[in-house]
Amino acid sequence: MFNAFERAVAARYLMSRKSDRFTSVIAGFSLVGIMLGVATLIIVMSVMGGFRQELLGRILGLNGHLGVYAADRGNLRDFDAIAASIRRVPGVVSATPIVEGQVLLTGAGSTATGGLARGIRPEDLRARPIIAGNIRAGSLAAFEGEDAVAIGTRLAFRLGLSVGDKITLVSPQGRATVIGTIPRLRAYTIAAIFEVGMNEYDSTYVFMPLPAAQIYFQTGPEAASQVEVFVADPTRVRAVNRDIRAALSQPVRILDWQDANSSFFAAVQVERNVMFLILTLIIIVAAFNIISSLIMLVKDKGRDIAVLRTMGATRGAILRIFLMCGAWIGVVGTMAGFLVGVVFCLNIESIRQFIQMLSGTELFSAEIYFLTQLPAVLNWTEVGQVVALALSLALLATIYPSWRAAKTDPVEMLRNE
Repeated sequence: MFNAFERAVAARYLMSRKSDRFTSVIAGFSLVGIMLGVATLIIVMSVMGGFRQELLGRILGLNGHLGVYAADRGNLRDFDAIAASIRRVPGVVSATPIVEGQVLLTGAGSTATGGLARGIRPEDLRARPIIAGNIRAGSLAAFEGEDAVAIGTRLAFRLGLSVGDKITLVSPQGRATVIGTIPRLRAYTIAAIFEVGMNEYDSTYVFMPLPAAQIYFQTGPEAASQVEVFVADPTRVRAVNRDIRAALSQPVRILDWQDANSSFFAAVQVERNVMFLILTLIIIVAAFNIISSLIMLVKDKGRDIAVLRTMGATRGAILRIFLMCGAWIGVVGTMAGFLVGVVFCLNIESIRQFIQMLSGTELFSAEIYFLTQLPAVLNWTEVGQVVALALSLALLATIYPSWRAAKTDPVEMLRNE
């Protein structure tokens, strides 16, 4: 498409000389603008994609894809038979009885915090990789009987507790006496401390054996709060929902993860789309800089264009020369932005820690952003779309200045000179 003569002229025009250094500086700023726009867009989209994926993985890894509750909003009776029927439904991986309730948590000192106590069979808890694979102290081997609990790292830090210490659970549903309602409270021994990596779970969840939870919440051995269901494909949870209803002989209330977290994930998706549109403006501004730098280059090289035309260069050759100049800026800037964005995403947590160490400030608070680490997941399809968008805008920006250069009348240009 481009012959040696056109490449040589385009390369000469791009080289900075003293007489046209100003034009080259503008072209350099255009290149840097495209690089920063592409890199920023890749980084932001990767972080927001990673944020969504990490939250989704932790929420679904701990809470399950479906929750089967009693239709009357009370406790679920005969839960083992219900769980067995659910396990036979195609697409269901596991069905786990759960007893849960809100409690007040206190340690040895005066500090207290709210939390959620969840009763689960020890073998079911050990089968959950998000808990069993993230034990930071103690062991789930001791998670059994009526006295053991497992708590998160942030809850342990807040209450100043460690493995072997006692944590007191206070239930607002107390027992009625002649002097009023007395809250139920009982102390349990911490058998294990886990770290899921999500602030809400690490600071509020307390796991206890199912029989102990049934005693504490007074549900009786035949009742549970819900049956928690994991499915093979979370995206087909609505179809499994219908199959579970058809398989059960009694009316139940089923809440899936899409209903429980729909507003949250919809907000994340909207924010992601808006950020894409906003950051695309950076690339558009850089593309306009290419237009301005090429127009200035055409003005500056008007005499050269006239001489080349009189020597036999066609309008197509002049057009391709300036197309090559603008394309070089766009391609180099896009590739540089691609490399910067990918390298930044692959090392984003190390970069965050380094900046925090230099500045002495916390850049990613777990209390605000839910996660303890800054996530970044490179979606190569999205990265390809960003690169294609930047290249397309850069190439489109070169068309008008190149066309103006090709339309230059050599006679008029030399007469004005």
